[in-house]
Amino acid sequence: MSTAHVIVGASLAGAKAAETLREQGFSGPIVLIGDEDERPYERPPLSKDYLLGKAERETIYVHRPTWYADHGVDLRLGALVSGVDPAAREVVLADSSRIGYAKLLLATGSAPRRLPLAGADAEGVLYLRKVADSDRIRAALQTATRVVVIGAGWIGLETAAAARSAGAEVTVLEAAELPLLRVLGREVAQVFADLHREHGADLRFGVQVAEITGTAGRADGVRLADGTHVPADAIVVGIGITPNSQLAEAAGLEVGNGIVVDAGLRSSDPDIYAAGDVANAYHPLLGRHVRVEHWANALHQPQAAARAMLGQDVAYDLVPYFYTDQYDLGMEYAGYVEPGGYDQVVFRGDREGREFVAFWLRDGRVLAGMNVNVWDVNEAIQAIVRGGRTVDVSQLADLAVPLEEFA
Repeated sequence: MSTAHVIVGASLAGAKAAETLREQGFSGPIVLIGDEDERPYERPPLSKDYLLGKAERETIYVHRPTWYADHGVDLRLGALVSGVDPAAREVVLADSSRIGYAKLLLATGSAPRRLPLAGADAEGVLYLRKVADSDRIRAALQTATRVVVIGAGWIGLETAAAARSAGAEVTVLEAAELPLLRVLGREVAQVFADLHREHGADLRFGVQVAEITGTAGRADGVRLADGTHVPADAIVVGIGITPNSQLAEAAGLEVGNGIVVDAGLRSSDPDIYAAGDVANAYHPLLGRHVRVEHWANALHQPQAAARAMLGQDVAYDLVPYFYTDQYDLGMEYAGYVEPGGYDQVVFRGDREGREFVAFWLRDGRVLAGMNVNVWDVNEAIQAIVRGGRTVDVSQLADLAVPLEEFA
């Protein structure tokens, strides 16, 4: 029987799991399998500094090139896993070879949702997920004078900001009434709409994309359902992601909005774990299963999964966290709020000047907080969310009252 701990997904999550296994004293074989030819890297720079040309390629990688060999990690790149055989406790590769495992971690991440429209496969229609995607978009921004972004989520807005910074005319097309409406709600979503308009982006809300137009296989614009045509030299699509749970589903694991795992990141098979974008994990603090698609989760959750794989008693309960940088706005968000799951938003600071903290509350309890161009407060915000007690709203909005008092 194999003693190997196998990790499928040579991502930030996969790399951190391998690192933690070694840090926690595991001396057996570790196999880290990735379908890309790149060694594990971090994704946030792909829509931020790397995309803007402000960061060198080497800065995106999780570890230096020799780290894996130095730590006895068998890193297999360009290797596609075609199946998992729980009965045999083996991973099956596309070349039909098999790797036995004692414990298996699925860190298979997610994939961009594709436009199900005519013309969507034309050259010049771009998605952002992998470093090669970022390279293609960066190259496009060097020559494009008109860029259309479909989808006003985080990826769409960050790409729009990069395109405007590169000097392109930018049009953002979004079906909802405001950007990030499902995530932030109307009160804070308006802040991002104002930000992009002030920086010259053409935001069009409540629109439906009908087709991608083009000639000779190359996209030249977007036609909307009302017949309007928006010309473009490059089109970036950011309409969400889908968890890569196909391997788990085919292996008979419980799947629902990702791979369903407990607080210790264990799936319905006690020897198979999941972490990162693909994991729909029970969160003790929130009292429910959540799937978090952000960098901090990919950084921390696999460390908990690795400890659980070694038999440690683990419950992953960190407050969900993410951040963004767009133009002159930087922000951090901590907490979790479902769409419509709050009854009040409280602002602390200068909302119009985009230097504030926003809190989402339900029944007087803070569910999440976002600091915008205000720094060194996110730990306090996380403590407030974790504390879960009822707060005095008037004091919460008062800059004279330290945030630490609400934790």
